[in-house]
Amino acid sequence: MLAYDYPILGFFWTFLYFFIFVIWIMLLFRIFVDIFQSHDMGGFAKAVWFIFVVILPFLGVFVYLIARGPKMTQHAMERAAAQDAAAQEYIRQAVANDPNK
Repeated sequence: MLAYDYPILGFFWTFLYFFIFVIWIMLLFRIFVDIFQSHDMGGFAKAVWFIFVVILPFLGVFVYLIARGPKMTQHAMERAAAQDAAAQEYIRQAVANDPNK
């Protein structure tokens, strides 16, 4: 009711809902990626998490974040470290093969 008295407030609420929805969608996809890239879960556990997140999306996302949030962070840090090591190795090889040395 307040939004109709103040149209700018209705605009604000619309944008807030939109951005919350976009953040939730991004989080949902991030959880799907984490489920399938987790090496510490078996296939049955991955299937159960996937079905739980698909059937009850809001509850599934929040339960997954509570149950596996620290593991998600650990996996992201491991992937970042592996990418950094690969980039450093590529730089070393490029410098070693530099014809201008």
